[in-house]
Amino acid sequence: MVVTEEDKIFAKNFNINDLPDVPAGLPPHLKVKQNRVVSKKDAPVDTANAIYSGSHVFSGVDNSVKLGNFYEDFKVDVISCTETDMEFDMIGIDAAFANAFRRILISEVPSMAIEKVLIANNTSLIIDEVLAHRMGLIPIAADPRLFEYLTENDVPNEKNTIVFKLHVECPKRQSRLQVLTKDLEWLPNGSEFLKETGGSTSTSTTKPKTYTSFSCSQDSLPEFADNPITPSYLDILIAKLSPGQEIELEAHAVKGIGKTHAKWSPVGTAWYRMLPEVVLLKEVVDENAERLVKVCPMNVFDIEDMGNGRKRATVAQPRNCTLCKECIRDNDLADLVELRSVKNHFIFKIESTGSLPPDVLFTEAVKILEDKCERVIADLS
Repeated sequence: MVVTEEDKIFAKNFNINDLPDVPAGLPPHLKVKQNRVVSKKDAPVDTANAIYSGSHVFSGVDNSVKLGNFYEDFKVDVISCTETDMEFDMIGIDAAFANAFRRILISEVPSMAIEKVLIANNTSLIIDEVLAHRMGLIPIAADPRLFEYLTENDVPNEKNTIVFKLHVECPKRQSRLQVLTKDLEWLPNGSEFLKETGGSTSTSTTKPKTYTSFSCSQDSLPEFADNPITPSYLDILIAKLSPGQEIELEAHAVKGIGKTHAKWSPVGTAWYRMLPEVVLLKEVVDENAERLVKVCPMNVFDIEDMGNGRKRATVAQPRNCTLCKECIRDNDLADLVELRSVKNHFIFKIESTGSLPPDVLFTEAVKILEDKCERVIADLS
């Protein structure tokens, strides 16, 4: 057979994707493998992302990371937001980004927490160390952005320290008394405990030394004038006093981050999960439909009346699915249902301890991640 010049040109320019009967893009089974994690009975499959830009080049799919594509695909949808809880969807990002936000929220967004406890009297059953530890874990409703960090060389002042006073006594011949966070009294003028001066006595012209050095009262500052500092929750139990017992102390709160100690973490928890996707591979009808609805503990499925006494199962609330796999553990239903998770769609939940609203906490986390990226770029340039 003689190969002509036209045959050579045709072979050089031939592309199988140009044929009319060849579908564009990835085949359906590879699309599922690229974008979904499939939960099987024993373990999930296809959990890894394709990080090689040419992994699907044979199908004409460019897998490379492009900033323009990120701008088009990335989206945040707020599902619900209250003073303490927030749920939103992050769409079009990798799990690494979602986990970065989670870690920053837990350990790098600052908050105010009690660091130093000065105990003048404690006759309760709780020893001083445990009492101080309990005080440290009380969330403080104070905006950390209004305060500075207190370093070893700094003097506690109105810009870096919040002082609380606790003085509770249970009278004799009365029932046991609960000491709650509502009993904490904010001292806007700073510490009232006098500092030991090593034998020297203060005169009428010198001001007695305390454990803080406030130049002005904190309630005279505009940010605190109409918004006094209190614990986030006023009903947290600190201790129980029997008749005749007493607690008198001062608690000094400073600014810190959760990486130093968990008491400075501004969130009770911050977590995410991939968006669940429930697919019915075949039509599930009659007895199997009722069985499928009954076996699911999260009410993901519902029954649709088809008429003539026939019923069909439908996926009513796929977002409720927790991938418990009860539906695919049933041998009669295993081939009818497939449980998937969308790799680039995350359901994110933030539970604030009360120092800042959850939407503000997420904004602060974005700023911290942005600052980290800018520092990396500066180091590389």
